[in-house]
Amino acid sequence: MSAKHEPNAQQIKDEKLYQQMGMTDAEFDLAVKHLGRLPNYTETGLFSALWSEHCSYKSSKPILSKFPTKGPRVLQGPGEGAGIVDIGDNQAAVFKMESHNSPSAIEPFIGAATGAGGVLRDVFSMGARPVALVNSLRFGDLTDKRDRFLFEEAVAGIASYGNGIGIPTIAGEVQFDNCYSKRPLVNAMAVGLLNHEDIQKGVAAGVGNTVMYAGATTGRDGIHGATMSSAELTVDEDAEFPVMQGGDPFLEKLVMDACLELVKSDALIGIQDMGAAGLSSASAEMASSAGYGVEMNLDLVPQREAGMTAYEMMLSESQERMLMVIKKGREQEVVDLFAKYGVEAVAIGKVTDDKMLRLLHKGKIVAEVSADALAEEAPVYHKESREPAYFKAFQSMEQTEPVVSDLSETLKALLARPTIASKEWVYQQFDTHARRNTVVAPGSSAGVIRVNGTNKGLAMTADCNARYVYLDPETGGQIAVAEAARNLIASGAEPIAITDCLNFGKPDNPEVFWQFEKSAEGISEACRKLNAPVISGNVSMSNEVNGVAIYPTPTIGMVGLVHDLSHVTTTEFKQAGDLIYVIGEANLDFGGSELQQMTDGKISGKAPAMDLDVEAARQKSLLTAIQNGLVASATDLSEGGFAVALCEKAFDAEGLGADVTISGSAVTALFSETQSRFLVTVTKENARQFEGMVTDAVKVGVVTEGNQLVIKNAENAVLIDGTVEDYRSAWKGAIQCLLNSED
Repeated sequence: MSAKHEPNAQQIKDEKLYQQMGMTDAEFDLAVKHLGRLPNYTETGLFSALWSEHCSYKSSKPILSKFPTKGPRVLQGPGEGAGIVDIGDNQAAVFKMESHNSPSAIEPFIGAATGAGGVLRDVFSMGARPVALVNSLRFGDLTDKRDRFLFEEAVAGIASYGNGIGIPTIAGEVQFDNCYSKRPLVNAMAVGLLNHEDIQKGVAAGVGNTVMYAGATTGRDGIHGATMSSAELTVDEDAEFPVMQGGDPFLEKLVMDACLELVKSDALIGIQDMGAAGLSSASAEMASSAGYGVEMNLDLVPQREAGMTAYEMMLSESQERMLMVIKKGREQEVVDLFAKYGVEAVAIGKVTDDKMLRLLHKGKIVAEVSADALAEEAPVYHKESREPAYFKAFQSMEQTEPVVSDLSETLKALLARPTIASKEWVYQQFDTHARRNTVVAPGSSAGVIRVNGTNKGLAMTADCNARYVYLDPETGGQIAVAEAARNLIASGAEPIAITDCLNFGKPDNPEVFWQFEKSAEGISEACRKLNAPVISGNVSMSNEVNGVAIYPTPTIGMVGLVHDLSHVTTTEFKQAGDLIYVIGEANLDFGGSELQQMTDGKISGKAPAMDLDVEAARQKSLLTAIQNGLVASATDLSEGGFAVALCEKAFDAEGLGADVTISGSAVTALFSETQSRFLVTVTKENARQFEGMVTDAVKVGVVTEGNQLVIKNAENAVLIDGTVEDYRSAWKGAIQCLLNSED
């Protein structure tokens, strides 16, 4: 919209034009109170973007305050671009997870790509060099043409950006359920490394210091993206959507390298990326966090398009842009530094002492707003919370065992389920070994990266079983944290902290807000019990399509420290003759299970039971055994239960099979999703010492030479007897087969 066509302040009020920007009447009145007058069009845009759910967390702040965020390793908790944890030797791990759900539902390639780009900027703006990407993806049924398109394009977008910038994607998860149809979840996580002295923060401090802009030019793309991401999606072929912001990984690589050189200079005061709400959020947040103000001349902002208004420049979400505060008199050093990388850096303003965000355009003041009002004083809502009727109904259900007539065919069918099936089609598109520090690539319990110059590693994973969270949000929240930790433990790493991406429906729905509230309680309890504080994260609300919400999906991204790379443990069998142990017994836990969904076409009942004391004890004993060199391979038992885990251990172990004996009900022993369980192999020489250390491990079989999987019951009757290849073929090509199908 050109300046001459922008409505005046009185029109904005009288015609309630602020509602089109996502503001309520009460919020507009509060903005008027802050200003002491009616806001003009640009100022209304600033308030609407920075007070959006996506930027202000106005509905979630009261809940997020309950998270444990401190610990002996925590150097930076929530509140900056990313969290930071100490990993010893003056080094630290920096990581953050972000959502890019709404953009990915509209333009999946661009949405997913820019999600990866944005979270990388969060990490390198802290002074850290990114070393790995992780993703957590949710899509609808692949038999649907639109959902297939969303899946294929989102994966391609992530691959394009990560490969282009040269950061390996080494871990993640992909799950499928009809509740995500047309409304995918694309959660991207980045992990970086730095030395303690290189830590940077997003602050605009020091009166007279210079505000500088570096990176891509500003265009009319992504305007009001933060507001769009705070609203539900209406599936309407005739609907108009905002122009999506494209990404350029090659430019981002140059911007990143320049920024990482800049952080070594004492000329730098503060730095922040222009993410959601673009220049508005970066400037207001940097000023507010430092207790200063910022004045910017928008005529100096590098612009991609002619005639851009102040409103458009401030709310653009063009990618690959950074905002910096530089010591006065040192500007040319920064210009020259960025020029060395082929990146433009320009001075656009200065730090002031009046705590105002003041914008000049064409010789006039076009906006003058308190930075604190924008960044810190958004209204905070204590939403109504109400337990859904379905929860009480599910809790009253008796646990039952699904009826299975053919165990072998059921196992094959489970292995072909998209959520369980091989994700090779996904991760073969990623450069998983860029920078040559990848120790464990996708396909194992967690990805592992080498910490340069040391014999240490960082393990990372992303997890959430949203079906469990739907059935019982508190228990499901606990399980999400515990399963992420189990993946790290099974890889030989000590879990040290989490980031999260809390994906839910509309917070105005009391039942949705109850899901959010209870799952946060579960996450908090598990984090405390497992010594993994929350150091960063993101909340994504209003994930609905035409009024129907997704399952509550609080995704957990977790990082662990491998104290010695000799501790790294992978999933697959290692050699014939090794003994197979199960840690933890199987109970009647089928609520929300893959088998229940497959046989009933829906989920119901109670989520699997969770005992955090048992979880913590088993994790501790297994990690100790791994660190003592007693474990040959390890994996946790998750979707599909014991039988699926056993198959997966054989799939990557060429020429090896297994002969195991189970007890109790075959269906429960094979397919139950009881929590806090692991499947491990141990050499005969280490068996006695292992059993003494992991006291609840039960020996169930042996790794065999050849290609056969044999499962017997306690009476020695054969329940399953087939070749590894029989089961691998069901598992390996299932996703690609669905992608090649026609409606």
